[in-house]
Amino acid sequence: MKDAAALFTPLTMGSLHLKNRLVMAPLTRLRAEDDGVPNELHALYYEQRASLGLIVAEGTWPTLEGRTWYGQSGICTEAQLEGWKKVTEAVHAKGGLIVLQLMHGGRVSHPEITQTGRTVSASSEQLDGFARTKKGKVVPPPPYALTEAEIATIISEFAQAAKNAIEVGMDGVQLHAANGYLLHQFFAPSSNKRTDRYGGSPVKRAQFPIEVTKAVVDAIGADKVGVRLSPQHNVQGALEPDLEETRATYLEYARFAAEADLAFLDVIYGDPTSELVAGIRKAFGGPFILNNGFDRVTTREEALEIVEGDCADAVSVGRAALANPDLARRWQEGLPVNEPVQSTFYAKGELGYTDYPFYEG
Repeated sequence: MKDAAALFTPLTMGSLHLKNRLVMAPLTRLRAEDDGVPNELHALYYEQRASLGLIVAEGTWPTLEGRTWYGQSGICTEAQLEGWKKVTEAVHAKGGLIVLQLMHGGRVSHPEITQTGRTVSASSEQLDGFARTKKGKVVPPPPYALTEAEIATIISEFAQAAKNAIEVGMDGVQLHAANGYLLHQFFAPSSNKRTDRYGGSPVKRAQFPIEVTKAVVDAIGADKVGVRLSPQHNVQGALEPDLEETRATYLEYARFAAEADLAFLDVIYGDPTSELVAGIRKAFGGPFILNNGFDRVTTREEALEIVEGDCADAVSVGRAALANPDLARRWQEGLPVNEPVQSTFYAKGELGYTDYPFYEG
């Protein structure tokens, strides 16, 4: 079996000093109550995985209108902050690093879930998909196209959420600008039909994510801020079919990220060797994390190829980290791994959450 030494060298990303190059991807697990408060299970779940170089905690709403599902955690009420404090204390007690992913669902939600009578997006283009309400899967109504004044409010909500994350002991934040959620809805021409300064061209479609990032950097410092991107991932109706337009949009963002000196970029893309990914990495020039697939289990060998092939500085791992709390040890020593059980991904309680076994021996 191939030596995994390349994955187990330190890496500095802004103020984050990773002991290895395995990053736990932000995973939706829906274990919070409807009030969005993280509980004791969250603390145990993340504590168990503290041997990874960095944990990116689950997508968390900065404002109730940004909530995508019931069971998703928030970071804006006192009770939510108290819950997250227990998580960070548990992770730090085990010597781990943890950042919080800030995620606004935008149109990928339902008025029942947002509790504002609407969902919002760059434009009023309807989601091609379902929302999960108390009654089950339903087609949500068309979203409300945000005004510029409302955009400014959302930007300030992201900044406050970042401050809250640092207050509860997070080592930083990751902005979720991927997978069809609000920031990605501004990137994608299929969901952004605006003709003002936030749309109408590849460069203008990058403006809202840039302004959100600027506000968060001003709030907590660039050395604590990373961003997740998914160019041409084409999920949840956020379609980017034209390669040159896509490249122009994401290079605009990457150049801003370089000027801002962000701690890291984290990109989801199926082909780690693609010219698009390489171009984004070159334009950014900073610490670069790569995830090679949204709907697949990244293997030890693939992770090694990404780092040894200099496609990225670190690897973001989802399902393998979900199923193996001691993934770092297993991959370093070439030990057998637990297989993830998909039927328990979104269950309640400890089943499929905190009960995956550590390797014995």
